[in-house]
Amino acid sequence: MFDDLLDANRRYRTEFHDSGVPGIAARGLAVLTCIDSRIDPLASLGLRPGDAKIIRNAGARVTPDALRSLVLATNLLGATRVCVMQHTDCAMVGSTDDELQARIGALRGVDATGFELLASMDQLHTLQTDLEVIAACPLLPPELEVAGFIFDVHSGELVQVTA
Repeated sequence: MFDDLLDANRRYRTEFHDSGVPGIAARGLAVLTCIDSRIDPLASLGLRPGDAKIIRNAGARVTPDALRSLVLATNLLGATRVCVMQHTDCAMVGSTDDELQARIGALRGVDATGFELLASMDQLHTLQTDLEVIAACPLLPPELEVAGFIFDVHSGELVQVTA
């Protein structure tokens, strides 16, 4: 089932060399973005491997696990600023958890009620709320720079969201 990946890795290994890039964020950046395949966080932000810590989840939400990663990135891995990058045309926006749970439950033939999906009817409000969660976390450095952005998956434009 994964032969394509193993074959690709065999080809990759023939040209692989240890870049020597350290495990810290060379540009002091942590990026929280969505799992959407249309987003290439390195290319869209002018970054190279080693420049930033990249955290991805559905909807680019500040979940407990994303917050855990940000705590580690900022305290141990050189991140001094956080970019939360949501995007246009996101499957997590414009539906409720109830609606998504019903769709998934019907697809799988199971009850998905209660499985938290963190859907959003108001992306800007959700993004601002998530930024507040970061600001309120006592395990993050008080001088941490944090900003929210919306990436347009059709034009490539990145727009900063202000409070």
